[in-house]
Amino acid sequence: MKGIIAALLMPFDAEGKVNEAGLRQIVRHDIDEMKVDGLYVGGSTGENFLLEKETKKQIFDIVKDEAGDAVKLIAQIGGTNLYEAIELGQYATDLDYDAVSAVTPFYYKFSFPEVKAYYEDITSAVDNDLIIYSIPALTGIGMGLAEFRELLAIDNIIGVKFTAADFFLLERLRHAFPDTKIYSGFDEMLFPAAIYQVDGAIGSTYNVNGIRAKGILDAVAENDLAKARQLQKESNDLIEAVLANGLYPTLKRLLQLQGCDQGDFLSRKPMASMTEEQIKEADRIYKEYV
Repeated sequence: MKGIIAALLMPFDAEGKVNEAGLRQIVRHDIDEMKVDGLYVGGSTGENFLLEKETKKQIFDIVKDEAGDAVKLIAQIGGTNLYEAIELGQYATDLDYDAVSAVTPFYYKFSFPEVKAYYEDITSAVDNDLIIYSIPALTGIGMGLAEFRELLAIDNIIGVKFTAADFFLLERLRHAFPDTKIYSGFDEMLFPAAIYQVDGAIGSTYNVNGIRAKGILDAVAENDLAKARQLQKESNDLIEAVLANGLYPTLKRLLQLQGCDQGDFLSRKPMASMTEEQIKEADRIYKEYV
Protein backbone atom coordinates (compact mmCIF):
# COMPACT_ATOMS: atom_id res chain seq x y z
CA MET A 1 0.00 0.00 0.00
CA LYS A 2 1.85 3.02 -1.31
CA GLY A 3 1.07 6.45 -2.72
CA ILE A 4 -1.54 9.07 -1.93
CA ILE A 5 -4.35 7.96 0.35
CA ALA A 6 -7.24 10.34 0.94
CA ALA A 7 -8.49 10.61 4.51
CA LEU A 8 -12.12 10.38 3.48
CA LEU A 9 -14.38 13.34 4.18
CA MET A 10 -17.86 12.54 5.43
CA PRO A 11 -21.05 14.38 4.36
CA PHE A 12 -23.92 14.59 6.84
CA ASP A 13 -27.45 15.92 6.58
CA ALA A 14 -29.11 18.39 8.97
CA GLU A 15 -30.09 15.55 11.32
CA GLY A 16 -26.53 14.28 11.58
CA LYS A 17 -27.15 11.23 9.39
CA VAL A 18 -24.72 10.06 6.74
CA ASN A 19 -25.56 11.42 3.30
CA GLU A 20 -25.09 8.13 1.44
CA ALA A 21 -25.44 9.55 -2.07
CA GLY A 22 -22.94 12.28 -1.26
CA LEU A 23 -20.51 9.81 0.29
CA ARG A 24 -20.64 7.62 -2.79
CA GLN A 25 -19.92 10.70 -4.90
CA ILE A 26 -16.86 11.57 -2.81
CA VAL A 27 -15.52 8.01 -3.09
CA ARG A 28 -15.91 8.07 -6.88
CA HIS A 29 -14.46 11.60 -7.10
CA ASP A 30 -11.39 10.61 -5.10
CA ILE A 31 -10.80 7.51 -7.20
CA ASP A 32 -11.72 8.81 -10.66
CA GLU A 33 -10.73 12.49 -10.51
CA MET A 34 -8.07 12.74 -7.79
CA LYS A 35 -6.54 9.39 -8.81
CA VAL A 36 -5.80 8.45 -5.21
CA ASP A 37 -4.17 5.12 -4.44
CA GLY A 38 -6.30 4.46 -1.38
CA LEU A 39 -8.94 5.66 1.05
CA TYR A 40 -8.50 6.01 4.81
CA VAL A 41 -11.98 5.56 6.21
CA GLY A 42 -13.04 6.64 9.69
CA GLY A 43 -10.21 8.95 10.63
CA SER A 44 -10.28 12.43 12.12
CA THR A 45 -11.27 13.82 8.72
CA GLY A 46 -14.29 11.53 8.70
CA GLU A 47 -15.41 13.03 12.04
CA ASN A 48 -15.16 9.48 13.36
CA PHE A 49 -14.97 10.41 17.03
CA LEU A 50 -18.41 12.04 16.83
CA LEU A 51 -20.08 8.87 15.55
CA GLU A 52 -21.91 5.87 16.96
CA LYS A 53 -20.57 2.38 16.35
CA GLU A 54 -23.38 1.43 13.99
CA THR A 55 -22.83 4.60 11.95
CA LYS A 56 -19.15 3.71 11.61
CA LYS A 57 -20.15 0.28 10.32
CA GLN A 58 -22.60 1.86 7.89
CA ILE A 59 -19.78 4.01 6.50
CA PHE A 60 -17.45 1.02 6.12
CA ASP A 61 -20.25 -0.77 4.20
CA ILE A 62 -20.96 2.12 1.84
CA VAL A 63 -17.32 2.82 1.04
CA LYS A 64 -16.49 -0.82 0.33
CA ASP A 65 -19.60 -1.22 -1.80
CA GLU A 66 -18.77 1.86 -3.86
CA ALA A 67 -14.99 1.45 -4.12
CA GLY A 68 -14.84 -2.30 -4.51
CA ASP A 69 -11.26 -3.28 -5.23
CA ALA A 70 -10.40 -0.15 -7.23
CA VAL A 71 -8.09 1.21 -4.53
CA LYS A 72 -6.68 0.09 -1.20
CA LEU A 73 -9.01 0.60 1.76
CA ILE A 74 -7.88 1.22 5.33
CA ALA A 75 -10.45 1.26 8.15
CA GLN A 76 -9.57 3.46 11.13
CA ILE A 77 -11.07 1.63 14.11
CA GLY A 78 -9.27 3.11 17.12
CA GLY A 79 -10.46 5.28 19.97
CA THR A 80 -10.92 5.13 23.71
CA ASN A 81 -13.12 2.01 23.63
CA LEU A 82 -10.93 -1.03 23.03
CA TYR A 83 -13.86 -3.41 22.68
CA GLU A 84 -15.49 -1.26 20.03
CA ALA A 85 -12.18 -1.03 18.20
CA ILE A 86 -11.93 -4.82 18.11
CA GLU A 87 -15.52 -5.21 16.92
CA LEU A 88 -15.01 -2.60 14.19
CA GLY A 89 -11.75 -4.22 13.16
CA GLN A 90 -13.39 -7.60 12.80
CA TYR A 91 -16.26 -6.01 10.88
CA ALA A 92 -13.96 -4.20 8.42
CA THR A 93 -11.87 -7.33 7.99
CA ASP A 94 -14.99 -9.32 7.09
CA LEU A 95 -15.72 -6.65 4.48
CA ASP A 96 -12.28 -7.33 3.01
CA TYR A 97 -10.62 -4.03 3.91
CA ASP A 98 -6.93 -4.20 3.07
CA ALA A 99 -5.83 -3.06 6.51
CA VAL A 100 -7.06 -1.48 9.70
CA SER A 101 -5.58 1.47 11.55
CA ALA A 102 -5.92 2.51 15.17
CA VAL A 103 -5.20 5.85 16.73
CA THR A 104 -3.37 5.73 20.04
CA PRO A 105 -5.96 5.84 22.85
CA PHE A 106 -6.51 9.42 24.00
CA TYR A 107 -8.09 11.75 26.58
CA TYR A 108 -6.83 9.80 29.60
CA LYS A 109 -3.08 10.00 30.16
CA PHE A 110 -2.37 6.43 29.12
CA SER A 111 1.08 5.06 29.91
CA PHE A 112 3.11 3.43 27.18
CA PRO A 113 2.52 -0.07 28.63
CA GLU A 114 -1.21 0.64 28.36
CA VAL A 115 -0.83 1.84 24.77
CA LYS A 116 1.20 -1.25 23.88
CA ALA A 117 -1.39 -3.55 25.49
CA TYR A 118 -4.13 -1.81 23.49
CA TYR A 119 -2.38 -2.63 20.21
CA GLU A 120 -1.60 -6.17 21.34
CA ASP A 121 -5.26 -6.75 22.20
CA ILE A 122 -6.45 -5.40 18.84
CA THR A 123 -3.95 -7.38 16.77
CA SER A 124 -4.63 -10.61 18.67
CA ALA A 125 -8.38 -10.30 17.99
CA VAL A 126 -8.39 -8.82 14.47
CA ASP A 127 -6.93 -10.92 11.66
CA ASN A 128 -5.67 -8.08 9.50
CA ASP A 129 -2.65 -5.83 9.01
CA LEU A 130 -2.65 -2.82 11.34
CA ILE A 131 -1.23 0.67 10.88
CA ILE A 132 -0.53 2.73 13.99
CA TYR A 133 -2.07 6.20 13.84
CA SER A 134 0.28 8.51 15.74
CA ILE A 135 -0.95 12.08 16.11
CA PRO A 136 0.51 13.34 19.41
CA ALA A 137 -0.77 16.92 19.04
CA LEU A 138 -4.35 15.64 19.40
CA THR A 139 -3.93 12.51 21.52
CA GLY A 140 -1.23 13.70 23.90
CA ILE A 141 0.57 10.39 23.34
CA GLY A 142 4.11 11.04 22.15
CA MET A 143 6.43 8.15 21.34
CA GLY A 144 10.09 7.92 20.51
CA LEU A 145 12.11 5.39 18.57
CA ALA A 146 12.25 2.94 21.47
CA GLU A 147 8.48 2.89 21.86
CA PHE A 148 7.90 2.50 18.13
CA ARG A 149 10.41 -0.35 18.10
CA GLU A 150 8.30 -2.22 20.67
CA LEU A 151 5.05 -1.59 18.81
CA LEU A 152 6.44 -2.55 15.42
CA ALA A 153 7.59 -5.87 16.86
CA ILE A 154 3.95 -6.83 17.46
CA ASP A 155 2.63 -9.35 14.95
CA ASN A 156 0.49 -7.83 12.16
CA ILE A 157 1.57 -4.23 12.79
CA ILE A 158 2.93 -3.20 9.40
CA GLY A 159 3.31 0.56 9.61
CA VAL A 160 2.70 4.01 11.02
CA LYS A 161 0.62 6.99 9.99
CA PHE A 162 3.10 9.60 11.20
CA THR A 163 1.28 12.87 11.85
CA ALA A 164 3.98 14.94 13.52
CA ALA A 165 6.53 17.56 12.55
CA ASP A 166 9.43 15.69 14.14
CA PHE A 167 11.55 14.99 11.08
CA PHE A 168 14.45 13.78 13.19
CA LEU A 169 12.22 10.99 14.50
CA LEU A 170 10.87 10.36 10.99
CA GLU A 171 14.40 9.88 9.65
CA ARG A 172 15.31 7.61 12.55
CA LEU A 173 12.21 5.50 11.92
CA ARG A 174 12.90 5.25 8.19
CA HIS A 175 16.50 4.24 8.85
CA ALA A 176 15.65 1.73 11.57
CA PHE A 177 12.66 0.16 9.78
CA PRO A 178 13.28 0.17 6.03
CA ASP A 179 10.57 -2.44 5.43
CA THR A 180 7.90 -0.80 7.58
CA LYS A 181 5.21 1.22 5.85
CA ILE A 182 5.49 4.87 6.91
CA TYR A 183 2.84 7.35 5.79
CA SER A 184 3.19 11.10 6.15
CA GLY A 185 0.18 12.57 7.94
CA PHE A 186 0.75 16.31 7.46
CA ASP A 187 -0.28 17.36 3.94
CA GLU A 188 1.70 20.60 4.21
CA MET A 189 4.91 18.62 4.84
CA LEU A 190 4.60 16.02 2.09
CA PHE A 191 7.65 17.26 0.16
CA PRO A 192 10.17 16.94 3.01
CA ALA A 193 8.57 13.65 4.10
CA ALA A 194 8.98 12.31 0.57
CA ILE A 195 12.68 13.19 0.72
CA TYR A 196 12.91 10.74 3.63
CA GLN A 197 11.31 8.10 1.40
CA VAL A 198 8.00 7.62 3.12
CA ASP A 199 5.82 5.01 1.45
CA GLY A 200 3.02 7.49 0.92
CA ALA A 201 0.77 9.98 2.61
CA ILE A 202 -2.65 9.99 4.24
CA GLY A 203 -4.41 13.34 4.38
CA SER A 204 -7.63 15.28 4.19
CA THR A 205 -6.73 17.74 1.43
CA TYR A 206 -6.09 14.89 -0.99
CA ASN A 207 -9.87 14.72 -1.46
CA VAL A 208 -9.53 17.94 -3.46
CA ASN A 209 -5.78 18.20 -4.13
CA GLY A 210 -4.83 14.62 -4.91
CA ILE A 211 -3.33 15.31 -8.32
CA ARG A 212 -0.82 17.85 -6.97
CA ALA A 213 0.05 15.53 -4.10
CA LYS A 214 0.75 12.66 -6.47
CA GLY A 215 2.88 15.08 -8.49
CA ILE A 216 5.02 15.80 -5.44
CA LEU A 217 5.75 12.12 -4.89
CA ASP A 218 6.46 11.59 -8.58
CA ALA A 219 8.76 14.61 -8.79
CA VAL A 220 10.78 13.51 -5.76
CA ALA A 221 11.06 9.99 -7.19
CA GLU A 222 12.41 11.55 -10.42
CA ASN A 223 14.79 13.77 -8.39
CA ASP A 224 13.09 16.90 -9.76
CA LEU A 225 13.17 18.72 -6.45
CA ALA A 226 12.42 22.14 -7.94
CA LYS A 227 9.14 20.83 -9.35
CA ALA A 228 8.28 19.07 -6.09
CA ARG A 229 8.96 22.22 -4.10
CA GLN A 230 6.78 24.29 -6.44
CA LEU A 231 3.91 21.82 -6.16
CA GLN A 232 4.25 21.88 -2.37
CA LYS A 233 4.18 25.68 -2.44
CA GLU A 234 0.97 25.61 -4.49
CA SER A 235 -0.50 22.99 -2.15
CA ASN A 236 0.44 25.04 0.89
CA ASP A 237 -1.19 28.16 -0.55
CA LEU A 238 -4.38 26.12 -0.73
CA ILE A 239 -3.90 24.52 2.69
CA GLU A 240 -3.18 27.85 4.39
CA ALA A 241 -6.36 29.37 2.98
CA VAL A 242 -8.45 26.32 3.87
CA LEU A 243 -7.19 26.21 7.45
CA ALA A 244 -7.95 29.90 7.92
CA ASN A 245 -11.52 29.37 6.73
CA GLY A 246 -12.33 26.16 8.63
CA LEU A 247 -10.78 22.87 7.53
CA TYR A 248 -13.56 20.32 7.09
CA PRO A 249 -16.41 22.64 6.06
CA THR A 250 -14.19 24.34 3.48
CA LEU A 251 -12.98 21.05 2.02
CA LYS A 252 -16.59 19.88 1.73
CA ARG A 253 -17.53 23.08 -0.07
CA LEU A 254 -14.59 22.58 -2.44
CA LEU A 255 -15.83 19.07 -3.14
CA GLN A 256 -19.22 20.50 -4.04
CA LEU A 257 -17.58 22.97 -6.39
CA GLN A 258 -15.69 20.07 -7.97
CA GLY A 259 -18.99 18.39 -8.79
CA CYS A 260 -20.02 16.42 -5.70
CA ASP A 261 -23.53 17.84 -5.40
CA GLN A 262 -25.79 15.12 -4.02
CA GLY A 263 -27.54 16.41 -0.89
CA ASP A 264 -26.11 18.12 2.17
CA PHE A 265 -22.38 18.20 2.87
CA LEU A 266 -22.67 19.30 6.49
CA SER A 267 -20.48 18.44 9.47
CA ARG A 268 -21.67 16.53 12.51
CA LYS A 269 -22.66 18.69 15.47
CA PRO A 270 -21.18 20.11 17.63
CA MET A 271 -19.14 21.18 14.59
CA ALA A 272 -20.74 24.32 13.21
CA SER A 273 -22.20 24.78 9.75
CA MET A 274 -20.54 27.24 7.40
CA THR A 275 -21.51 30.88 7.57
CA GLU A 276 -22.28 32.84 4.42
CA GLU A 277 -18.90 34.53 4.77
CA GLN A 278 -17.13 31.17 4.93
CA ILE A 279 -19.00 29.96 1.85
CA LYS A 280 -17.96 33.05 -0.08
CA GLU A 281 -14.35 32.61 1.02
CA ALA A 282 -14.43 28.91 0.05
CA ASP A 283 -15.66 29.90 -3.39
CA ARG A 284 -12.77 32.35 -3.69
CA ILE A 285 -10.31 29.68 -2.57
CA TYR A 286 -11.65 27.35 -5.24
CA LYS A 287 -11.18 29.93 -7.98
CA GLU A 288 -7.71 30.97 -6.85
CA TYR A 289 -6.08 27.76 -5.63
CA VAL A 290 -7.97 24.72 -6.91
